Amino acid sequence: MDASKTEPMNRLIQIVLFCLLSCGCSWGQQVADSTYLPPITAPMYASNMGPVVYIDAGHNNFHTRTGRYRSFAHLLERDGYRVQSYTGLFEQEKLEQCAIMVVSNALHTSNVADWFLPTPSAFTQSEIKTMVAWVKGGGSLFLIADHMPMAGAAEELAKAFGFEFTNGFVLHRQSQGQGHFTLQNGLLQAGTIQQGRNEQERVDQITTFTGQAFKIPKEASSILTFDHNYINLLPDTAWVFDATTKQYPVEGWSQGASLTFGKGRIAVFGEAAMFSAQLAGPNQIKMGMNNPVAAQNHQLLLNLIHWLDHQLD
Repeated sequence: MDASKTEPMNRLIQIVLFCLLSCGCSWGQQVADSTYLPPITAPMYASNMGPVVYIDAGHNNFHTRTGRYRSFAHLLERDGYRVQSYTGLFEQEKLEQCAIMVVSNALHTSNVADWFLPTPSAFTQSEIKTMVAWVKGGGSLFLIADHMPMAGAAEELAKAFGFEFTNGFVLHRQSQGQGHFTLQNGLLQAGTIQQGRNEQERVDQITTFTGQAFKIPKEASSILTFDHNYINLLPDTAWVFDATTKQYPVEGWSQGASLTFGKGRIAVFGEAAMFSAQLAGPNQIKMGMNNPVAAQNHQLLLNLIHWLDHQLD
């Protein structure tokens, strides 16, 4: 390989190694931070009086209501929503019992323990058709799919709404794995979701922790947009990169976007840890909304839920 390509790859490998070491090396060492209680200045609903929000637990999900998304669920509950786990396949009758369906890091059974290609869809074609019909009829879907193999597992579901996943890893060329999206650097897009209901809910900066990059349909609005500093890598095995790993820039691609679809709404994000609050490794390193560099991530999450709930227009 050309030496000009080898040096950037070596740098990326160093970044990945740093990320793995700083996160305690093992995904299994990540636990929810039960002490994380960010301020909510004005809850959307009185306690337990809001609509039902389902968090999917029926597709080998890496993030669930009782697991790594416990802090996600607790934040919404403090905002008045009734958060419940969803089990089983997507069925119209069951979906009609909620206002918002959250699907985070679903996996095909074959990839639960083996994070390498191929990465089949976590959802059947029948389920995808059911979900599309439900959203078109007025439901709201919050689809979150991280780096491979999770991106591959959700690729067909995303495609049904016009989003193009690449089943890769997106990394900043120089930073240590984190992505920083701000109004100042132009990567956080100003708009209804970013602004919230008032000045207290305004979001000025967001941090993500690796994840994937994806293309959005022309009707969608990007919230987090990559610039020339980011590169997409497509390994055969998660977290394994070498000089032969395919890579290309993703300037103009998205890591978070929203779309009105028929009578319903969909928010799509390519990174899941940004909406968690976890303690990683033996040193319990804060990773997610509880990390000081991600101080406004929880407000973006609330704003997204309010938009999906048709309370923010």
